[in-house]
Amino acid sequence: MAAPRESVSLLFKLYCLAVMTLMAAAYTIALRYTRTSDKELYFSTTAVCITEVIKLLLSVGILAKETGSLGRFKASLTENVLGSPKELMKLSVPSLVYAVQNNMAFLALSNLDAAVYQVTYQLKIPCTALCTVLMLNRTLSKLQWISVFMLCGGVTLVQWKPAQATKIVVEQNPLLGFGAIAIAVLCSGFAGVYFEKVLKSSDTSLWVRNIQMYLSGIIVTLAVVYLSDGAEIKEKGFFYGYTYYVWFVIFLASVGGLYTSVVVKYTDNIMKGFSAAAAIVLSTIASVMLFGLQITLTFALGTLLVCVSIYLYGLPRQDTTSIQQGETASKERVIGV
Repeated sequence: MAAPRESVSLLFKLYCLAVMTLMAAAYTIALRYTRTSDKELYFSTTAVCITEVIKLLLSVGILAKETGSLGRFKASLTENVLGSPKELMKLSVPSLVYAVQNNMAFLALSNLDAAVYQVTYQLKIPCTALCTVLMLNRTLSKLQWISVFMLCGGVTLVQWKPAQATKIVVEQNPLLGFGAIAIAVLCSGFAGVYFEKVLKSSDTSLWVRNIQMYLSGIIVTLAVVYLSDGAEIKEKGFFYGYTYYVWFVIFLASVGGLYTSVVVKYTDNIMKGFSAAAAIVLSTIASVMLFGLQITLTFALGTLLVCVSIYLYGLPRQDTTSIQQGETASKERVIGV
């Protein structure tokens, strides 16, 4: 009976990988269109904030359907949200860490060449794997570690663009840039695995956890909105530059965010990293047709490495998608495999 369960598990992971890849690729292409069109640019900070609001509303709606009655829905919100300030604080951690990550990534990009930034930022993939091992008490096989670093190299090659000479002199601080990207990489790995640990360490509904996280996310993103673009928003308006395409991007980001939480709940953050890498490849291929991007030898080699690494990581192995509750349970799972 172990073999069928393993096959179903693998098929489910491949399905999650495929859906996440398609959604992330569609989001990347749509976002690129909205940022390169001739229309007035919208405020990306407000778009992120609205995305958090929509994800909160969708999570509330799904929780209401899940509970089945208005009374149980109110009781669930009262017990887990309004009556659990400690849980809200616990889920505010990834929101704050993600905010730090985004700011550090911007600071790093401002102080490093684009190629150097792309290469070093891919260290978030093995960093996520390391955080998974340390924080969730999991073990990865040698083949899995090889696939993780192969994925890291493949994404680097896919995004590699040789530095071009320019007459514009940009003042940069490489030491500051490397420090910022190191913090961003650590934040990326920690926040994702932290959220996964919270999800899998209790029987609390996934949608309750999402509501807790998105509430704090809204507060954080609102603070970023008014710290970054407050003066311009007062002058032009919160929804300045919004078009149907912008709303479509927000919709993709909202649904994608919810689906990502489902994937993290039932698979793991490493699988999420693999889907993100596959999405980079797919969106780049689409950019060839839509934006005239030229495919290079490094891109082709990187694509091959990404595909091979996904295959290697997906080979049948001991299940690593649930946090081990004890030594006995762990031994039983090993024997079952």
